[in-house]
Amino acid sequence: MAKLSTGETPFSLVYGAEALILVNVGDSTMRYFWVNEETNNEAILVNLELLDDRSDLAHLRMETQKKIIEIYYNRKANLCYFKVGYLVLRKVTQNTRELNAGKLGPTWEVPYRVSTVTEKGSYELENQDGEKLTSNWSVAHLKRYYC
Repeated sequence: MAKLSTGETPFSLVYGAEALILVNVGDSTMRYFWVNEETNNEAILVNLELLDDRSDLAHLRMETQKKIIEIYYNRKANLCYFKVGYLVLRKVTQNTRELNAGKLGPTWEVPYRVSTVTEKGSYELENQDGEKLTSNWSVAHLKRYYC
């Protein structure tokens, strides 16, 4: 079955030809009757020569599809970048949740201050006493705290 992203079957990308199921029929068909073995061999060689081009085109189609998906995602995502000194709330995850909090427990933790920006969308946090947290936090786990 041809993949949507590449337009080719995996078999044809690897071996350069489509897989055929042999059928034993007593009567020869018109297609078999008019086939010339030399032209068939030439067609197979041409397909093998064009195999690299077909795989390059399939790779290009995959990259184009990924770029379209990225553009679609970035259009929907509203990322907020923080500066040093901002107060942010940290999302409560499975490993930071208090025991016996239940499903009605808080979803955001107390405000933290952004101490440093490590890379795009990643931050080091410190609590109100100035103690740094052990790991970096991404934009997905933080939200701005408005006083």
